[in-house]
Amino acid sequence: MPTKPPAHEKVVPGQPQKRGFLQKIGPGIVTGASDDDPSGIGTYSQVGAQFGFAMLWTMLFSYPLMSAVQMISARIGRTTGRGIAGNIRLHYPTWLLYSMVGLLLAANIINIGADLGAMGAAIQMLVGGPPLAYVVAIAVLSAGLQVFIPYRKYVRYLKWLTLSLFAYVATVVVVHVPWAVALRQTILPSLKFTREYLTAFIAVLGTTISPYLFFWQASQEVEDVEACPEERPLRESPRQAPSQLERIRIDTLLGMAFSNIVAWAIILTTAATLHAHGETDIATAEQAAKALAPLAGRLAFVLFAAGIIGTGLLAVPVLAGSAAYSVGEALKWPVGLERKPRHARGFYAVIATATLVGAGQNFLHINPIKALFWTAVINGVVAVPVLVVMMLVSGNVKVMGKFAVGGKLKVFGWITAFVMLLAAVGMFATMGG
Repeated sequence: MPTKPPAHEKVVPGQPQKRGFLQKIGPGIVTGASDDDPSGIGTYSQVGAQFGFAMLWTMLFSYPLMSAVQMISARIGRTTGRGIAGNIRLHYPTWLLYSMVGLLLAANIINIGADLGAMGAAIQMLVGGPPLAYVVAIAVLSAGLQVFIPYRKYVRYLKWLTLSLFAYVATVVVVHVPWAVALRQTILPSLKFTREYLTAFIAVLGTTISPYLFFWQASQEVEDVEACPEERPLRESPRQAPSQLERIRIDTLLGMAFSNIVAWAIILTTAATLHAHGETDIATAEQAAKALAPLAGRLAFVLFAAGIIGTGLLAVPVLAGSAAYSVGEALKWPVGLERKPRHARGFYAVIATATLVGAGQNFLHINPIKALFWTAVINGVVAVPVLVVMMLVSGNVKVMGKFAVGGKLKVFGWITAFVMLLAAVGMFATMGG
């Protein structure tokens, strides 16, 4: 049941209540922060160690693309009152829906496993002990929190966990950075048409623009509507549109900026320390943390390792939740973190199963590098049809009414789909080289 407002506040149906700034933001900030998960940290660390400052420019390049896509995702959820999978089910062939949901589920489970493994290794680095025990404990904790804590309380914890990302901004302060070089490489692209450089560029795109983020943000807008008795989907209550669309714009722009600033800081830190000292072969986030200790000091190591744990606690629920939303909507199940477990058994079963199967992956001794690589490949492939369908849905007047996406947002959305298509082609082109 939706949470009731305080007794002294009068709720007018269709008329949104005034909420403070911290209450208004949420889906965009949480989505942006979860983009910098331990797997992403590993990718950014590898890029910084291998190429130094040469790929800092990718953070500026990807920012308008990821902002546009996440804004479109949010608008689909807020306007229709359904997530992306729910809209695809209503308007597109079943085979397309099941194909995308199946690939998303597989990619998310692999990603969950890689993130849990990185978190277990990070805890071991800080306090010692068996990493696999930490993996299991974190998996059970994460799944349990999602199942037993109502959405409106749970999302507050997710917002606070975003503060863990400041650990990576803090590491910049404790390392020596040649700022003139770093800022120049951030603004002016330093392109190299080599297989290694192309692969790294594709990895960055696959890390920053991932399908699970689309599904999550759209579904969180739906959750916000269902959790607030005074709010309605915009098609049902058009007068809420000005305030809600502005909130979505600000929330998403802030969230994606936060995400890319942190990613930029990780590349910057590893470039200024690891690359500068010849440590160019970094494969995982925990390996980057270990390598930082003798080069940048104990504080940089602790901040980096602690950030892995904090971002993992944020990202694993998002990965499991986005999988549950997509599967539940595809199969017409009741979905939503605000629902009691007994009222959405299938939805919560997917969350628990995806999390625990991901944890189990760490007991199979699967090469984490290969796991992350195939996750990037699957995400790159899935992103293309999902983006195309999203753009068709968001521009369809029958679906979106007068809130159909147009103008610059539409242009940037299609540009993103085209860029991700090139990235997917590039992935396959570099696989055999």
